[in-house]
Amino acid sequence: MNSDPQDMNSDPRHPDPHHPDPDPQDADPRDPSAPGPAPAPAPADDDLTTIRVAQFLPHPPAKVWRALTEPELLAQWQMPGSEDFRLEVGHRYTLTAVPRPGVNFSGTVDVRVLAYEPQRMLSVRWADADPRRTADWTITWTLEQEGRGTRLFLVHEGFDPDDPAQMMARKIMDGGWRSHVMRSLGNALDQM
Repeated sequence: MNSDPQDMNSDPRHPDPHHPDPDPQDADPRDPSAPGPAPAPAPADDDLTTIRVAQFLPHPPAKVWRALTEPELLAQWQMPGSEDFRLEVGHRYTLTAVPRPGVNFSGTVDVRVLAYEPQRMLSVRWADADPRRTADWTITWTLEQEGRGTRLFLVHEGFDPDDPAQMMARKIMDGGWRSHVMRSLGNALDQM
């Protein structure tokens, strides 16, 4: 697509926003009095504060929920310490991983359960155990039945786009969620 602003203004699909009489056909159908097209939502990749992952799992939501919330099952696919999880708002436990000084991560994550809706949503807070570190994130899992399986949505929010270490952590974690974690969760589900 040509991104030259002059060419966009001459393209009827991109009306001149400064033109006093926009074409009424370009109006937002949800609000007939609003001139011009409705702005398109920004792609998720443009939001540097958040990682979004959607994964289909060929297992029913009840089974996926068990893998997300039963400590002995969590221990099969999540970081060490997940066996201390309890499905209780306010419950705290600690996860351990390899320290990564390049992304300002101590290797220890303090976790607190923030909210849940049985078999539908689980939200936890992850904060680096070292108060000098900047990681303070919210991880939310949402389950939706899709056919005989489950569409699992992960939203990992709270990255600081102005912090180069956090942007590197976001890049590493985005790849980790999509490959390693989803694969490990899938393997745990297959063995249940």
